[in-house]
Amino acid sequence: MELVLCLAIVLVGALGAAALIRAQGTARRRTELGDARAEAHRWYERLGGQLLTLQGDEPAVRQALADAGERYNAAGSQLEQARTPHQFALARETALEGLAYIRAARTALGIDPGPEVPALAAARGVGQLTKEREVDVQGQTFRAGPQPGRQTPYYYPGGRYQGRPVPAGWYSTPWWKTALGAGAGVLGGMLIADALFSPAFADPGYGYDEGYQEGFGDGADYA
Repeated sequence: MELVLCLAIVLVGALGAAALIRAQGTARRRTELGDARAEAHRWYERLGGQLLTLQGDEPAVRQALADAGERYNAAGSQLEQARTPHQFALARETALEGLAYIRAARTALGIDPGPEVPALAAARGVGQLTKEREVDVQGQTFRAGPQPGRQTPYYYPGGRYQGRPVPAGWYSTPWWKTALGAGAGVLGGMLIADALFSPAFADPGYGYDEGYQEGFGDGADYA
């Protein structure tokens, strides 16, 4: 009888411990979900507020604001459908990308870009342009540089094209988006990337640092 009672006590204790662990896990997941939701909404609302206050007629300003607006709409759609911390993190990343375009628009307006925003996951390790570049690919001229201008109105916050790092900077055309639509295909896009960023294809005088290699470390500057 005593043995049965002891076993019952052990079983009740085990069940209670399991229930406690489950409750703690559920509470932790709820906290993580709530934090992820709040973080995503914070950056989304900040992006929306910036879009309401900025305007400009220069091509670089209009394009950067248009790109920021696209990310705002995309982040809003993601937030409506998000149910997990990962999904809210994706919405946060989209909103942060929109804010990167907002900072670009403010730069093109000649005003302070505002406070820094968290680094984009997609832009880690791709660096940024520090000098102007101009190359010819298949009869077309492509330009890139660290500052906005009439010849470089398209900002890119940094990322990868077909696995190839594309540094943050200003470009003459959004070739990373239009290569397929323009009929250039993946090969055409890779040729543009090679011409703009690979030392083997670059014209003399563009100032690549010695030791440059594809996949350059975080924070690298692309001359």
